Amino acid sequence: MARLSDLTEAAAEGLRNLPLPEFESTPWTQPPPLREARVAIISTAGVHRRDDPSFEGHATEYRIIPDDVDAADIVMSHISVNFDRSGFAQDLNLVLPIDRLHELAEAGEIGSVARYHYSLMGAVSPDLMQDSIAEVIKMLQGDQVTAVLLVPV
Repeated sequence: MARLSDLTEAAAEGLRNLPLPEFESTPWTQPPPLREARVAIISTAGVHRRDDPSFEGHATEYRIIPDDVDAADIVMSHISVNFDRSGFAQDLNLVLPIDRLHELAEAGEIGSVARYHYSLMGAVSPDLMQDSIAEVIKMLQGDQVTAVLLVPV
């Protein structure tokens, strides 16, 4: 993972001054107890099903990943010099911890696992993601998700 101190001063300053969107409301800030929560994953690893379109640089769209997906069907099209992809190649759960969520549900630590999870590209300006995130929020609400595990990669 790159640190700001590893970047050029111009790149580091650009990240420090990245504009952040403002929201009218703050959904999911008062979740139920985890033992009652329905949990979905949102990953910024740029992973998707093999037959889905690849993510291109600075993509603002998302991919839907069904909960029952076969790990062998997941690929990563996010390419960056800032992280090592070898961990993903060994274990999907590093960037999309579906198996870990199921273990938590089976142990009664969380209420249930959502039917769908979502993947986006990292390193995209948040103000460009508002439309996609609004769509994802509607789908999360439709699936009665009450908590999201955000996996920033």
